[in-house]
Amino acid sequence: MLQKNKRSAWPFATSTRDVLEQHFSDLKGTLKKLLDERLTCLLQEVDVIEQESIKPLDECQKLIEHGVSTADDLLREGESAVDGDVGQQNEKLSNFTKKALHIQLDSLPEVPSLVDVPCLSAQLDDCLLTILKNQIFRHGTVASRPPVQLEEFVEKPGGILVRWCKVDDDFLAQDYRLQYRKGTASHFEDVYVGSETEFMVLHLDPHVDYQFRVCARGDGRQEWSPWSVPQSGCTTLVPHEWTTGLEGYSLSSRRNIALRNDSQSCGVLYSKAPTYFCGQTLTFRIETVGQPDRRDSLGVCVEQRNGDDSLQRDKAVCISTNGAVFVNGKEMTNQLPAVTSGSTVTFDMEVVQLGPCSNEGGNFKLRVTISSNNREVVFDWVLDQCCGSLYFGCSFSYPGWKVLVF
Repeated sequence: MLQKNKRSAWPFATSTRDVLEQHFSDLKGTLKKLLDERLTCLLQEVDVIEQESIKPLDECQKLIEHGVSTADDLLREGESAVDGDVGQQNEKLSNFTKKALHIQLDSLPEVPSLVDVPCLSAQLDDCLLTILKNQIFRHGTVASRPPVQLEEFVEKPGGILVRWCKVDDDFLAQDYRLQYRKGTASHFEDVYVGSETEFMVLHLDPHVDYQFRVCARGDGRQEWSPWSVPQSGCTTLVPHEWTTGLEGYSLSSRRNIALRNDSQSCGVLYSKAPTYFCGQTLTFRIETVGQPDRRDSLGVCVEQRNGDDSLQRDKAVCISTNGAVFVNGKEMTNQLPAVTSGSTVTFDMEVVQLGPCSNEGGNFKLRVTISSNNREVVFDWVLDQCCGSLYFGCSFSYPGWKVLVF
């Protein structure tokens, strides 16, 4: 079921080179873009200051040029008056004199002092190169192997329990990140981020290969470590499903989550088929809770039986929401903690055969372990027939209870 990829170091070295070259190529392109954007911004600032500073000087120049032009026109008019005939000279000289009196040829516009004229310069901090150099020389690392590797795949009905472990004792892991992809899909997807070293990946198709990889984040660090070597796994077990059609329960699209609704109808919701086999772990996870009742039950049974309102009956073992454990309808002395939102209840069974056993019947004993909230009870469940597989079921008297099975 667990298939390890047997690859030589050469493909990994090649892919590592490709990753490094692509990363630094992207980095150079990004840095060039940022520097060009900063340069453009500074040049725009120079243009703005230049335009604001040159404006009064331009106005001064225009006034001077206008005065010079006016004086030049008046000079030509005076020359024309002197050079004209005697009859026109007096009139032209009179007009010339009047214009000359109204034109202030001896005044100039105020020129801004040097201290009022901006003196542009660029201030560039040379230490930026030193900072960049130090950061670049510390950027990136090459690891001969990742600090965390996948350790074990345990197939579950419709899922895989993935476990991983540290292989670098000096690496202090703060969080782990697990990804998977179906078959030969091009992209991995995050499926878990947290501090645990195992995770149940659900909603997987049976007999389909999935690839997994894991990495870690060091204590106090932001960046993730290199990925572990991808490994393939699959489950051959069909997913557990609740049976449809019972009025008092609403099911999810995958039929692995049951919600006790507001219907007054009450009864036991069974599995679609006897999909629990001895040697496996059956898990119920309480997603939400409603009002508890002593007749509530979560457990397994030999057969479906219509008309019962609870699994607290013969040929069944179960736990009530208050933590009481029932075997064939009888309450045990030992009791588990009451279930709450987020609680996980697990059933583990192994066969202990007593006497001859055949398809026609015979003494049959199962060693049962029920665990909840870090406590467990262990007992022997004696049946009068061989059971290769079992149904699971639940019953809740009041609405609001939601349970996931896997």
